[in-house]
Amino acid sequence: MDRRKFNKLLLLSSATAALSTSVVLAEDNIYMSIEQAKKLLWADTPMTKIALTLTDEQVELIEDASDSNVRNNNLQLWKTEKGGWFIVDQIIGKHENIDIAFAYTSEGKVKGFEILRYVETYGYEVNHPKWRAQFHGKDHSELLELDEQIKNISGATLSCKHITDGINRLSQTWFLVLKDL
Repeated sequence: MDRRKFNKLLLLSSATAALSTSVVLAEDNIYMSIEQAKKLLWADTPMTKIALTLTDEQVELIEDASDSNVRNNNLQLWKTEKGGWFIVDQIIGKHENIDIAFAYTSEGKVKGFEILRYVETYGYEVNHPKWRAQFHGKDHSELLELDEQIKNISGATLSCKHITDGINRLSQTWFLVLKDL
């Protein structure tokens, strides 16, 4: 093989290798089950599953108040005997859904949240306890903004924004619908 053919072959092989390494697939990271999240967020507090489908009017009110879209009218809810709430919801990350379990106190304050499943290539840093702790004690009274009340994580901006939007939406859901149930 002459030198020119060798160099072309080498260049083609290098380009193919570089192209194949730039394709990254999302990983399915299952962090915990719903039952594990219940235990982490509410310990052994007894809960009752509540079936609730939001009406079109409720959806419109929640969307207006939270400046965020309601993606699913059927909520996965559990209520504690003392009026606290455990909510399982999905938000969009960058491209894929993030399954999250939220806990709200009887006063509608964020008690905490846990990421159940994360299927994105980037942005998994949103599962860091210190970042998630920023939301503790927040409620419907203020619309949370990324880079204002909530710190952003470089490389996870869309996940950070969408989790913040999800908390705003669920806080308004508590205020407009759940507090009276």
